[in-house]
Amino acid sequence: MIQPQTFLNVADNSGAKKLMCIRILRTGHRQYALIGDVIVAVIKKAVPHMSIERSEIIRAVIVRTRKELKRDNGMRIRYDDNAAVVINKEGNPKGTRVFGAIPEELRKLRFTKIISLALEVF
Repeated sequence: MIQPQTFLNVADNSGAKKLMCIRILRTGHRQYALIGDVIVAVIKKAVPHMSIERSEIIRAVIVRTRKELKRDNGMRIRYDDNAAVVINKEGNPKGTRVFGAIPEELRKLRFTKIISLALEVF
């Protein structure tokens, strides 16, 4: 469950390392964002000399949360950290690689480019 002021790790090689959520997009009346939701975030820590800089406002899709995700078959999935992938306005990732485990639910939400870049999909 991600809400404004939550810090997230970045799971791609776009140049950002830490993000802070400032707004949750398209959630209706929900207060929290879950896996697959798009957020507006500010970059708090970045790699020097990259195209993305600190204090830049970006969009990101959440790919891992510490709060467990319940699947239709009854399985529950929980990760060790909160992580997101930086995307552009069209929904394509800015990085060329995605690190760590990525849930299969992103395929249903039409983030297939992120799925194809990921090393492991659960």
